[in-house]
Amino acid sequence: MKLTEVPTYIGTFLKEARQEFRHVNWPTRQEALYLTAIVIGLALGLAFFLGFFDYLFSFIVQKLISR
Repeated sequence: MKLTEVPTYIGTFLKEARQEFRHVNWPTRQEALYLTAIVIGLALGLAFFLGFFDYLFSFIVQKLISR
């Protein structure tokens, strides 16, 4: 690839990217809020789950060590 061909590749890439963005099926505001709430809920649930088991295993290990 020659140095003079680089701007051509960038221009072609930008044109094709713009065309692809027109084909994207963007969610509505309500769908985006709903899916965001699901992601936040799952993240909080997973954090609680992992935190609970971390606390439980730490408690068990601490009891075993302190014997």
